Amino acid sequence: MTQSNIERLLEKGVFVVTSECGPPKGADAEAVRKKGSLLKGVVDAVNVTDNQTSVVRMSSFASCLILKEMGFDPILQMVCRDRNRIALQSDILGAAALGINNILCLSGDHQSFGDHPGGKNVFDIDSMQLINTVRTMRDEGRLIGGEELKGRPNLFIGAAENPFADPFEIRAMRLGKKVKAGCQFLQTQCIYNLEKFGKWMEMVRERGLHEKCAILAGVTPLKSAGMARYMKTSVPGMDVPEELIDRLKGVPKEKQAEEGVKICVEMIQQLKEIPGVRGVHIMAIEWEEKVAEIAEAAGLSPRPEA
Repeated sequence: MTQSNIERLLEKGVFVVTSECGPPKGADAEAVRKKGSLLKGVVDAVNVTDNQTSVVRMSSFASCLILKEMGFDPILQMVCRDRNRIALQSDILGAAALGINNILCLSGDHQSFGDHPGGKNVFDIDSMQLINTVRTMRDEGRLIGGEELKGRPNLFIGAAENPFADPFEIRAMRLGKKVKAGCQFLQTQCIYNLEKFGKWMEMVRERGLHEKCAILAGVTPLKSAGMARYMKTSVPGMDVPEELIDRLKGVPKEKQAEEGVKICVEMIQQLKEIPGVRGVHIMAIEWEEKVAEIAEAAGLSPRPEA
């Protein structure tokens, strides 16, 4: 079976770099291509979000195909919020048939956070069950209802995890359940508290999970002290140390974005030294033009040919 680019690179022991593309709130394919052009040659694969924050956008599926035409190795994000198990399995088969070889299985934000708060959610299955669904279809060649498939979907299975959510003590155990379900690579929530992340990685290594699942550490550059404060106080599960906010406040407002990029680069360099971390996932939310700068400054450029 054909391997995706990141699966192949991870097998070779390459420290991989992924990033993210949020589709537009419309049918303008050029908006996807513009974001893609900023990431060309900079990353090994690109996540395409699935109506993130429950806001209606161009589908992840369609956006993945546009990026694939540009030569990218797209990672299809799929949430359980909007589709039942019939539609999810149908889309999995469709994506694989069109040469999309990576999938990130997510539960999805509740619709009350988005632009259609009155919409009905589905949540027929959760992210853990979705991981197992993809694995069953790929490895066993059957649907979860038991019917045999005529053509297995070739997909590298990923998931997300927040190492900082409470209760902290069960976070590595939760990852273990995802690995048992079939997760092969993991992208973490944004990391700002390196000490706590290091403790989580210790628990991951104690269970040998880093050998069964490639851990990609998530980083997001901060544009300002205000953004850092908002993430600390208003984004659930986010751990932003006070000293990091003070560092941003210690430079003039017009220099805070530059300082945020420096912090992100330093974070990546330290993450590279943590045993078990196999790559980074750079989430420069609507700031894709900074990804190349961050990757180069962190010593992650150029990337191997896809």
